[in-house]
Amino acid sequence: MKHRVLIVEDEPGMAQILAENLELEGMEIFIARDGQQALEQWRTLEPDLVVLDVMLPKLSGFEVCQQMRESGNHTPVLFLSAKGQAEDRVQGLEVGGDDYVVKPFHLPEFMLRVSNMLRRAKWVNNELETGFVFSFGGHSVDFRAWTTTLQNGRVESLNEREIMIFKLLTERQNAVVSRDEILDVVWGHDVFPSSRTIDNFIVRLRRFFEPDPSNPIYLHTIWGVGYRFTPEGIIDQERALS
Repeated sequence: MKHRVLIVEDEPGMAQILAENLELEGMEIFIARDGQQALEQWRTLEPDLVVLDVMLPKLSGFEVCQQMRESGNHTPVLFLSAKGQAEDRVQGLEVGGDDYVVKPFHLPEFMLRVSNMLRRAKWVNNELETGFVFSFGGHSVDFRAWTTTLQNGRVESLNEREIMIFKLLTERQNAVVSRDEILDVVWGHDVFPSSRTIDNFIVRLRRFFEPDPSNPIYLHTIWGVGYRFTPEGIIDQERALS
């Protein structure tokens, strides 16, 4: 069965290049030219992947992604943008994006990212098909629905990489999980992000779960190594590092 990819790009030349290359890989391609059209096609087509430009007419890519995530849609999103500052990448993650490529980009790298995102999404769906709910500190995470119900009752959606990182940390709770292991499990053979990118995902998870994100009791950074998840909540940082 062909993968269905929705390309949201208002530059016809760029959209055509991406479409032709993805079609050569056997994918079924659909194109939207603005943010409003993107929302409509995303809902009706139910694509396997959305390649989403950030600067679009009517609604920005960030607005499109945020609306779909708020509706409970977990389709993987690869942002494309000429805006490559750290704050732009962080915003892309915060609204629910799974990857972020800065224009101009190397086409073989783009194709590799698309291929790996589709492969990873299949793995995630299979891995979490039966699903389970993990509870700690008054919070609960539903690994099948990709949602978390926080202590205050608010329900938030998690994106693909957030749910994978958190699943890995829960499986290895109270143990140190290295950045290399996170890269291997969550990013696989993809073009690896910087350690700062992984940190940004942890920062977002802390905003959900920590009473004080600047002084975490659940998600600890083990400097120079990786992270440790302590579901019982450790306040003493010396104990967290031991």
